[in-house]
Amino acid sequence: MPKLPDPLLELAARVSNRGRWGDDDRRGTLNLIDAAAVLRGTAAVRQGRAFSLALPFDADGPQTGAIPGRTNPELEMTAINVEYTGDADGFTTNDDRFSMGVQACTHWDALSHVGYGGELYNGVPREQVTEAGAGDLGIQAFGPVVSRGLLLDVARLHGVDHFDDNHPITGDELDACAAAAGLAVEPGDIVLVRTGHLHFLRIGEKDRYRMVCPGLSTRSIEWFRDHDVAAVATDTFVLECFPGEDPAALLPIHMIHLRDLGLAQGQIWALDDLAADCADDGQFDFLLSATPIPLTGASGGLVAPTAVK
Repeated sequence: MPKLPDPLLELAARVSNRGRWGDDDRRGTLNLIDAAAVLRGTAAVRQGRAFSLALPFDADGPQTGAIPGRTNPELEMTAINVEYTGDADGFTTNDDRFSMGVQACTHWDALSHVGYGGELYNGVPREQVTEAGAGDLGIQAFGPVVSRGLLLDVARLHGVDHFDDNHPITGDELDACAAAAGLAVEPGDIVLVRTGHLHFLRIGEKDRYRMVCPGLSTRSIEWFRDHDVAAVATDTFVLECFPGEDPAALLPIHMIHLRDLGLAQGQIWALDDLAADCADDGQFDFLLSATPIPLTGASGGLVAPTAVK
């Protein structure tokens, strides 16, 4: 498949954050999370209710084997009721380990995950990624991720439980969601976009969940740059609408978000319980804690996000 079409290359140049935080920057838009953004998040905690936004990390995860290496979590017990003193009434212990693809369940994409034109974010040459990992552009560069989170419920905006097609979400729709929720998007906020697409996982249609996704349109890219959003996550497998709007461009949102904007993006987040609560009480902002496991050099980061209202 060829490079990005020329109009998208021109868009990428307009929204680029290359050099914005210095030539050595490896965090991208997460630099926008300052003390003011964190304090907005803490001010949103008014009821003391917490919501897990992670799917269960188990063998029945969303992966089907279609993407090499993206295996669902596999747990192995390495010690089972071991009696270290030889006496069952003394110290006994259990231990275990697990393996999985780092993007197989609820996760962030590291900025090393996608590039084009021979480069990753901030001009880092793609050759920095080797068999040893992604170097200083790995997920460990994220550091702590805590800020005000905003739920933009696109399914609710359209009065549906979920979409049956690859509905492309535009910047105008995101504005409409924010307006309906009474929110003003501010620099450093983390935006969670709900589509209801987890419906297909709940009914066991994993291939359907993976292969036809509503998601972000290329007509949303400037919206994230204009609002200085720190990160975005969705409840879908792909994040962007898939199949895409232009068959000549494979995953252009990934390309421009990660390589040009340096925008942290997350997939396979569980947003339905939070969305139901937000719809009930009318509060769509919250404190979001979503620091990935700092697996040095990884191109993705496992995360168990928590929203607190």
